Amino acid sequence: MRSSTGCSSTRSLISEQRVAIVAIEQAWQKKVSWTLVLSPLTLLYYLIVQIRRLAYRKGWLKQYSVPVPVIVVGNISAGGNGKTPVVLWLAELLQCHGFKPGVVSRGYGGQSSHYPLVVDSTTTPEQCGDEPKLIGKRLAIPVVVDPNRSRAVQKAAELGADVVISDDGLQHYAMPRAIELAVIDGSRRHGNGWLLPSGPLREPVSRLQSVFAVICNGGVAGHGEYQMQLQPMNQWLAVNPEQHAISTAALCGKKILAIAGIGHPQRFFDLIESLGISAEVQPLVDHAKISPAQMAQWQIQYDAILMTEKDAVKCEMLGVSDCYYLPVTARIDQQLEDNLLRELRELNKRATHGV
Repeated sequence: MRSSTGCSSTRSLISEQRVAIVAIEQAWQKKVSWTLVLSPLTLLYYLIVQIRRLAYRKGWLKQYSVPVPVIVVGNISAGGNGKTPVVLWLAELLQCHGFKPGVVSRGYGGQSSHYPLVVDSTTTPEQCGDEPKLIGKRLAIPVVVDPNRSRAVQKAAELGADVVISDDGLQHYAMPRAIELAVIDGSRRHGNGWLLPSGPLREPVSRLQSVFAVICNGGVAGHGEYQMQLQPMNQWLAVNPEQHAISTAALCGKKILAIAGIGHPQRFFDLIESLGISAEVQPLVDHAKISPAQMAQWQIQYDAILMTEKDAVKCEMLGVSDCYYLPVTARIDQQLEDNLLRELRELNKRATHGV
């Protein structure tokens, strides 16, 4: 019989690939001397970023046209910051106030035989990527995947969207945007403050001064930032639709493995520990593919497997049992809702009057 792991404890089983990623992420959180070796590349990266942005501002590089307003939800740093919950929150907010939102994505990690790809119930994560599949499953709105964002926005508009949310794309300056929302991790913030590859930043921190709003995921929001907290559901949903949801209490005494193939797995493991669940944890690389053989081995070793919602969409096709995920909902400062709706109505008014 599989033994229990005890109360409120976690033990990590980390792959070699994940060890390397963790080492880099830890170096990015402080000014480690060896990262100075990369400073010439960081300087080159900085110059490219600045020149490219200037070229779009001056009109030397042209933006394509879009038929509807675009709201970009992105970040200035590498790694998971919590964009997907913000996209879901924003789409639901817009729906509640009479808008018809659509979502576009490059579909990172997916590969389709044709684009633009409209995500539906038959689309697999291998075709569209993990996040678009999750968003499409949660919301009854157009979700369009295309490496060419211009085509994706056009397709979403053809499907009836009157405002498009771009999942990522803050640095994709060829795409016009009406509103920019930047999401930051409240615990890691901006790391050591350096640009890639010496640090985690895609753009300087000063870039945040030009966005409509900065959303702080967890931690404590800084001056001018909007606080966001992730609110978990009160039940774990079964990955296998033939199984029922279970409560956290029902997991007591079981031998549990928790897996997370997201940008910042520790956030999920901290959530599990905060719920009083005892588990061994298996951090995976972001967008990791989970093979049937690996899942079968885990199911022999453990009574139950807990995972993120993003991992769950990949495991549905594996015919798994005793695997559960916990959907989370973003709770964001009410003031941001009011400001966003006011800005969108003002944009619509200007468009109506041809201003």
